[in-house]
Amino acid sequence: MKGISYSRYGGPEVLEYGELRDPKVGPDQVLVKVRAAAVNPVDWKCREGHLDALLDAVFPVIPGWDVSGVVVRPGVSVTEFGAGDEVIGYVREDFLSRGTFAEYVAAPVRTLARKPRNLSFEEAAGLPLAGLTAYQVLVKALDVQRGETVLVHAAAGGVGSLAVQIAAHLGARVIGTAGTSNHDYVRALGGEPVAYGEGLAARVRGLAPDGVDAVFDTVGGDTLKVSANLLAPEGRLASIADPEVLGHGGRYAFVRPDAEDLRHLSQLAERGVVTVHVQETFPLERAADAQRLSQEGHTRGKLVVTPAREDEEGDVWAGNDEGALYTSSQEGTF
Repeated sequence: MKGISYSRYGGPEVLEYGELRDPKVGPDQVLVKVRAAAVNPVDWKCREGHLDALLDAVFPVIPGWDVSGVVVRPGVSVTEFGAGDEVIGYVREDFLSRGTFAEYVAAPVRTLARKPRNLSFEEAAGLPLAGLTAYQVLVKALDVQRGETVLVHAAAGGVGSLAVQIAAHLGARVIGTAGTSNHDYVRALGGEPVAYGEGLAARVRGLAPDGVDAVFDTVGGDTLKVSANLLAPEGRLASIADPEVLGHGGRYAFVRPDAEDLRHLSQLAERGVVTVHVQETFPLERAADAQRLSQEGHTRGKLVVTPAREDEEGDVWAGNDEGALYTSSQEGTF
């Protein structure tokens, strides 16, 4: 199969596009034909080695944890999905190697849910990691309740934009930090925008004089310190960006794959509660450009990469005696 990989840590230049080993499908895995894979900041952080203390890298590494696509074949013990099902997934394992920036991925069934029918594959690819992060922080770490006021940082970004929508759905009043060019976007999501930067504390206090009940930090550093001082009595603080949040009595959160949470997010999308904005789509071979743009940190919503579609609509996948897969329009293996 074709895909993106890197054989050493480094900048975007270490990413290579070419032929990769076809994935094997374990008993509890599902072979998915990738239609789209979202780009996340964690992708370039992994590529640069920043998560080396947490995750072993088995080189060559295929980057990417988000996927939307079509099931080709379920593993022998999988009953939840069948060939032809459209799925989404946050395909993170406990090591770096078999990611989603490729034509196919063998995804553990625990990482998958059915794709929202009303979202395109590109939109759906942007839901799993960012949506699960937002949902798990708001519901499980912060326990946001109806009538509370929540401050969401970087509210126009991939995680922030979904956090604004989910917090509003939970019945909270949402204040979101964003650049002025994104203020209308944040309002459309259901939030009250404030400009980040110098004077942030005064601007938030102007909207919430008694402080906010919960803060969802996606930035860290000085923003985290300011946020801790904006909490109302008994207010809660969680960060996905800075473990120093623990020193402020808050929670440090790292998203985990959860099929039930992902199914719930898919249902919210089908009900129109959450939407995914895709800023730009790149062909898979330009994944390095997509990661460069992600690393600049000014994305509205999501960036997505898409493999070339070479199979014909309506192809039926089958297997030969050696277990290789082929379609009615192909000879040999994929």
